[in-house]
Amino acid sequence: MRLRNLIGVLVALFLVCPAVAQAQPEVELAYVEWAETVASTNVVQTVLEDMGYDVEITPVSAAAMWQATATGDVDGFTGGWLPVTQGEYHEKLKDEVEVINKNLNGAKIGLAVPEYVEIDSIAELNANAEKFREEIIGIDPGAGIMGKAEKALDQYNMDNMELVAGSGATMTAVLKNRYEEKEPVVVTAWTPHWMFSRWDLKYLKDPKGTFGQAEYIATVVRPELKNDMPKVYNFLKNFEWTLDECQQVMLWIEDSTPEEAAERWVEENPEKVKAWKQGA
Repeated sequence: MRLRNLIGVLVALFLVCPAVAQAQPEVELAYVEWAETVASTNVVQTVLEDMGYDVEITPVSAAAMWQATATGDVDGFTGGWLPVTQGEYHEKLKDEVEVINKNLNGAKIGLAVPEYVEIDSIAELNANAEKFREEIIGIDPGAGIMGKAEKALDQYNMDNMELVAGSGATMTAVLKNRYEEKEPVVVTAWTPHWMFSRWDLKYLKDPKGTFGQAEYIATVVRPELKNDMPKVYNFLKNFEWTLDECQQVMLWIEDSTPEEAAERWVEENPEKVKAWKQGA
């Protein structure tokens, strides 16, 4: 009797709630641990989980992020900086991935200094190298912006300056410490980033155009996603936001966790989220 009762309960559950037996497939997203990509990835994860999906997010290098999407090891990512910063990866893999939208316009990369620093151009750095401890504070070695910074060292003949590799966290830590001491410091920088909301910073002019003009951040997926998970595909295609919205999440992350900041933003922006879900 107990077995029959158990079978009866399971059948009843299936009839009342067939979703129990038809779980949504898992969505796998890759991301680079840059502030804006952490923000967008966690917001996307939060919304997809609200839609009933299990979502796994994996931090990797930029090169691995593109490659994993091309091979289908992940479903995609929201941090494709184009056309310059990650343009090399896109050019190599453009036939194996799909760029489905521009989720943020007005992105920018370059070298930045505090507003109190008297120089205004990259061309002035080498002559003032000692003031900056003869170093440009960079991020992880595989980042596209680091390649551009290396190129800038050559194009601007900065033989007195050295590019110091590290991570986004170490870069902002150095910036914070020297800013508080009102000491000159130059860092590899990009927008959107919470550091521009927290401190008074300025991009150095780039007369040679080494870092390119304004960029956009794209959502990139494996080509099969549209057929395999059309609702996820449509949601990711609809996902877009502004610099201010992205930087708000980044600021909240600094005072909490990526998950908490994403959940707060999603809760406070229901109309935006509703628009993303159209057709999903």
